[in-house]
Amino acid sequence: MGLEVESRPSDSPYIERVWRSRSDGVGRMTAVAASRWDLVFWQHRGQVSAAVAGPETKASQAPVPEDATFFGITFVHGALMPHLPVEQVVDRQVELPGATRRSFWLHGSSWHLPGYEDAEAFVARLVREEILVRDPIVPAVLDGAAPEVSVRTLQRRFLAATGLTRAAIRQIDRVRSAAVLLQEGVPAHDVIHRLGYYDQPHLARSLTRYVGRTATQLTGPGPAEPLSLLYKP
Repeated sequence: MGLEVESRPSDSPYIERVWRSRSDGVGRMTAVAASRWDLVFWQHRGQVSAAVAGPETKASQAPVPEDATFFGITFVHGALMPHLPVEQVVDRQVELPGATRRSFWLHGSSWHLPGYEDAEAFVARLVREEILVRDPIVPAVLDGAAPEVSVRTLQRRFLAATGLTRAAIRQIDRVRSAAVLLQEGVPAHDVIHRLGYYDQPHLARSLTRYVGRTATQLTGPGPAEPLSLLYKP
């Protein structure tokens, strides 16, 4: 019983991860901060819903419908839908209309409902139709490339493409990596050294704010509520 989550990486340059989950006997979860946005579909009591879920800048408690199934596509930094600016969905989600077992509406057209196995084909069509585009400078800079534009222009492009600042993205991704390492049994002092935290209190503050767990809770039984999808960025 709980929240069963399965995920996989993708070879699409637009997709960070594809995931699916099922709830069983759980009514609430801790949503971990995330620097990327998702396209999410879920089914509960025969009703199908679809939404764009934006980046989340802090951990929060979220309700989980009982006996529901979920499927989602997490997009890479820099991927965006120009008709729905990502800065408008930070810390919130926008429901998409007309969702059924077979289709949903997006940008004025009916689209076939994608699944866990064919997410890449669905995203490729979004790209062909120019509903989904990608700003290449964002992932390049995050990977360490020298920016080819001014600092002010870079700030604008990060906000337009991700809804977040470059510093916020790095903070969130670093603490997610820390949480995964702690769950894998890596000692806290090693995590601090590997990821560049100043000291134990610095790591503890970041975990509490962005993950909603302490290091002890991540390595032990901890709270009853499950965590949302957590993986190494």
